[in-house]
Amino acid sequence: MGRKHKADQTPLPGVYPVSFGEVELLRDADRPAGWVLTMGGVPQSFVDLDDPTYLDFEYVRLMADVIDTLPEGPLDAVHVGGGACTLPRWVAATRPGSRQIVIEPDQALVDLVRERLALRSVPNLKVRVTDGRSGAQGLRDESADLVVLDAFSGATMPLDLATAEYMADLARVLRPSGTLLVNTADGKGLAFARRIAATVKGSFRHALLLAEPGIMRGRRFGNLILAASNRPLATDRLTRKAAAGLPKARCVYDEALTDFIAGAAPLHDGDPVVAPVPPPAVFG
Repeated sequence: MGRKHKADQTPLPGVYPVSFGEVELLRDADRPAGWVLTMGGVPQSFVDLDDPTYLDFEYVRLMADVIDTLPEGPLDAVHVGGGACTLPRWVAATRPGSRQIVIEPDQALVDLVRERLALRSVPNLKVRVTDGRSGAQGLRDESADLVVLDAFSGATMPLDLATAEYMADLARVLRPSGTLLVNTADGKGLAFARRIAATVKGSFRHALLLAEPGIMRGRRFGNLILAASNRPLATDRLTRKAAAGLPKARCVYDEALTDFIAGAAPLHDGDPVVAPVPPPAVFG
């Protein structure tokens, strides 16, 4: 007999224990079906249970812009880092027939999102409860069109998921025409983001960076999106979309990306580096 699931429960605002601490569910004031998942006061995910195509966070919209440039049709996608599974819901809605795997180490968080945020309603979505390194190792060679690396511990990117060794494993999982998306965050000086960019660029023939101008210049802490592939990326289209977006963003590639990296060294397993932590004022 198949496993019996508890019926989905109505979302309720509040603090919930999970495997690695506590998360809070907050109802959005402007969207009746909108919910924010936070951990340690840091917003992790926004989902609209009635409209999975609505993307509230700016950096998620930038990732969706990249996915929109991929060939039409369903995707085989892997998401390292789950949260409330905003982007998997969006892919399922905009690319019907897509098959998706989410790698998330927090079993209690997965259970909460299944029961309170209707994750079971997302078609062809499997969740593997394991860490990002082990989860990638368990994936077949050339099995994915898209890999999204959006894993954070609180507000910092886990260092073991930022190295050249891990990027090489993700490249193994991607098909020859596949695309990698990486969400990282940094602030003044962008030293960490430059090393992440160097790491990703070292594993793929083509790469680009998307971020708001203020973040790109290191004037404020925020998210930067890297896209990489062994096939050419839609740089012209993404440059136009980024410039027309709200807020506007920049698309940096080729020589401009080399200038951004500014000789920073790729990250490797065991390198002594500290992931940047946002100032307290960033999240109010």
